[in-house]
Amino acid sequence: MPSPTAPSPAGRISLPELLLLASVFVIAACGLVYELTAGALASYLLGDSVLQFSTIIGTYLFAMGLGSWLSRYLKRQLVAQFLKIELLVGVIGGLMPAALFVAHSLLPPGQVAAFRVLLYGLVLLVGALVGLEIPLVMRILKKQFSERYELGDLVSQVLTFDYLGALVVALAFPLLLVPHLGLVRTGLFFGLLNVLVAIWALWLFRSQLRAWRAHALACAASLGLLLVAMLGADRLTSWAEDRFYGEHILVRESSDYQRVVVTQGNAGTRLFLNGNLQFHSKDEYRYHEALVHPAMAGHGAPQKVLVLGGGDGMAVREVLRYPSVQNVTLVELDPHMTRLFSTLPLLRQLNSDALLSPKLHIVNADAFGWLEQHAGYFDVIVIDFPDPSNFALGKLYTTSFYQLIDQHLAAGGYAVVQTTSPLIARRSFWTVVSTLEAAGLTTTPYHAHVPSFGEWGFVLAGRRPWVPPRELPAGLKFLDLAGLPALMNFPPDMARVPTEVNRLSNQQLVHEFEAEWGKVH
Repeated sequence: MPSPTAPSPAGRISLPELLLLASVFVIAACGLVYELTAGALASYLLGDSVLQFSTIIGTYLFAMGLGSWLSRYLKRQLVAQFLKIELLVGVIGGLMPAALFVAHSLLPPGQVAAFRVLLYGLVLLVGALVGLEIPLVMRILKKQFSERYELGDLVSQVLTFDYLGALVVALAFPLLLVPHLGLVRTGLFFGLLNVLVAIWALWLFRSQLRAWRAHALACAASLGLLLVAMLGADRLTSWAEDRFYGEHILVRESSDYQRVVVTQGNAGTRLFLNGNLQFHSKDEYRYHEALVHPAMAGHGAPQKVLVLGGGDGMAVREVLRYPSVQNVTLVELDPHMTRLFSTLPLLRQLNSDALLSPKLHIVNADAFGWLEQHAGYFDVIVIDFPDPSNFALGKLYTTSFYQLIDQHLAAGGYAVVQTTSPLIARRSFWTVVSTLEAAGLTTTPYHAHVPSFGEWGFVLAGRRPWVPPRELPAGLKFLDLAGLPALMNFPPDMARVPTEVNRLSNQQLVHEFEAEWGKVH
């Protein structure tokens, strides 16, 4: 009876060979998943997805190169070394997302540097271990099946399976894994796959392992640890989020675009997207009244209104206060948001069922692309995007985007943009003003105090100067005609400063925003 590692006849691949090559596929898939989960988690917890993914990928690839270089020093008991490395990769890589979630919750507020040290330390460690795997597999194949492989054939065979594994995971990660398993479970699932590779290596090369029982015990312990973590993943995530947000969590869900958390405490309800506060029910009326009514009331009798962003329906609620409004189009990228705020009773109460209004048409699409593809003019355009914390959002604050806005403004129409804090991010605020003006629009900057955010800025823009309205809708809790002029007054510490124009080619605003808000965090 042939041994498990006996070479097969020429032209045929034996089962041991096939299993070893299949392990390359699994190893590549697992390695890429750990890289992607680290990048996604860094984006969720630290913001700026472009920066986080770029630095995580660069660090990970460097670590893989380091691991490949270190593999030259592993010369004896290659199978035993491979088995140990698989277990280490499975346990550390599999538990990495859960560990980062917990660490982020336990660290005191503002300890971003400590979290970054942990994040990049784990990325370096996992990357180095993954870098050790492929060279070891190639050397094991060469040693076990030397009669079948020339070096060139061996490299091409191994790299083919390696790249195939990476391709499959790259497609599955955003489409299947994260939406259905979440980041923590995805990491644990692929950690289990690494451990299973170690287990079949334990069986396949059982005759060559000196301390078989010790290896078997290590495999069993690693498998048990990851299975227990998998069973407790939801509880662990819930505990970490409860500790981080400090209030009862009503909703904790992940969409294709973001992590959505809604909390409720004694002071009210709060919405967080990727850990960033979007509104607090105790004072959101200040923000949304300031955002909507200067433009709407300044127009006089708006009939067609476009709201970009604002999937929570709060801006739409304010727009619908005007009897002249005939139809409202809401363009929100994330269908998860509009579904949540049109179905959950508490959230429907907050937006006064605005998302169920017969006057409203909801479009779930990218605002930039939608404006490029659709014609039509609007009397008022309300732009309620998240702050320009990354390049994907920064494009929505460029001259290119504002030129599209200008093309969709009716004669005499106004657009209004939420524009971060003119006190904390002074240069960022005035960069938006300069960019709107560079797009050919006349601007009226203003600000309002929202306790949850501090001083917050807005910019009115149109082809004609803004004229203060003669009346406002009844029932407003913050804005009144007497107080409107004060919103347009900027004290010296918020006064205009010279800034560059934000263009697609430079994304200057993202750099300004990052520098200014980075000092706060």
